[in-house]
Amino acid sequence: MTAFDKLMAFQRETSALGQIAGRLGWDQETVMPRGAAPQRAEEMAAIEAVLHARRSDPRVAEWLDQAAPQDEVGKAQLREIRRAYDRAVKVPADLATAIARTTSAAQGTWAQARADEDVSAFVPVLEEVVSLKRQEGEALAQGGDVYDAMVEDYEPYTTGAQIAAIFDEMRPRLVALRAAVLERPEPAALTGSFDELTQMRLTQKLAVAFGYDLNNGRVDKAVHPFSSGSGLDVRITTRTSETDPFNCFFSTIHEVGHAAYEQGIDRDYLLTPLGRGVSMGVHESQSRIYENQLGRSRAFTGWLFDQMKDAFGDFGIADADAFYATVNRVHNGYIRTEADEVQYNLHIMLRFDLERALMAGDLQVNELEAAWNDRFKADFGYAVDKPSNGCLQDVHWSVGLFGYFPTYSLGNVYAGCLYQALRAAVPGLDAQLADGDTSGATAWLREHVQQHGGLYAPREIIRRASGIEPGPEPLLDYLEQKFSGLYGL
Repeated sequence: MTAFDKLMAFQRETSALGQIAGRLGWDQETVMPRGAAPQRAEEMAAIEAVLHARRSDPRVAEWLDQAAPQDEVGKAQLREIRRAYDRAVKVPADLATAIARTTSAAQGTWAQARADEDVSAFVPVLEEVVSLKRQEGEALAQGGDVYDAMVEDYEPYTTGAQIAAIFDEMRPRLVALRAAVLERPEPAALTGSFDELTQMRLTQKLAVAFGYDLNNGRVDKAVHPFSSGSGLDVRITTRTSETDPFNCFFSTIHEVGHAAYEQGIDRDYLLTPLGRGVSMGVHESQSRIYENQLGRSRAFTGWLFDQMKDAFGDFGIADADAFYATVNRVHNGYIRTEADEVQYNLHIMLRFDLERALMAGDLQVNELEAAWNDRFKADFGYAVDKPSNGCLQDVHWSVGLFGYFPTYSLGNVYAGCLYQALRAAVPGLDAQLADGDTSGATAWLREHVQQHGGLYAPREIIRRASGIEPGPEPLLDYLEQKFSGLYGL
């Protein structure tokens, strides 16, 4: 075996162990008994110790120095292995293990605090998480910006300053559009009761309609919807509310976007660094374009309206046009995952600024609730009514995902670029979506984005697929056109 062959065999074993760790996480959020949390924390810490040892194994450096890849794919594999190795060796093993143990336990503490509306119960464990993640960020940054080092985990080759510049460009047009829309009459909201088992049956149908392969996946319920796994085992979760089936349906479509990306990657890359999505921003581009540009389109909501009538009978919305307006209703609300397209990115900007301040030490954890509430009031014009609608609503910080939140909005930006190209490439798109057929869109995304996995850097894959330099203009143009039409602006 050549050095390259030895390196790739070692990487496949490491990736397989990583998938096992991911499956433990899936189990914890779906079916694990609550009382098992302390043991699961030790299990996660144990497997992280093994993974960290492999990721920082000195043999990896030797193989990297000796490897001679013969093609573009081999060079990309080495690029990603070297990037991961250079990061792994900077983080002490005991710190990596402590983070895994603490974040596993913190997830359960967050869920209970959220249910109890008790921020004080969550503050001590979040302080531990923040302290550990700061230590990790300092180790990775080696004198540079701690938050930049964290962003690198989720959006390689991107800095906090670059993200802030994109957000500064987006904010004025988003705020102006929101102000104009909120001056207009609000479409009717969905009311009534919707059987949750019926929601789950319809959500399975939606998952399949968007190309999710249930032979290699499954749909379960969790407190916070997520997608887990890659390759031949890619699972998603959703959640139900008796009064809000849209939460279930569009969470499912969103997570199917993530899952379809992983299922669509070239199988030759299975269990290698290229065998997963290249970044969370590109991942979010898939979930957001599935959920919004496709799932909330006039064409597709017409089909969904008929499906809901078949499933629930008359549910109080007169026709498909009224249903389209209801699906895309711009309204006051607290929850990021339930936010309309106009206001969603403002929720992300709030979290981005707060977590940057936490990592810089400019904001302390015991000040977070007040800082969140003040910023929310300033940005949205009304007060947070309870912690589960405020700083306890998201799971991300409890599990140490600092640097993750901005990738949601980067995903929206990338989705805007992709959708512009998609519409030009698939001229019959609306007619297909009106029949519940997403295959034209999803096949284009699979060909131009998904199959490549980690072969190209994040901005490069968007540039190749869309034909333009990634930027927020296509997204903002799409939003202004869509909501000007909906609200008669």
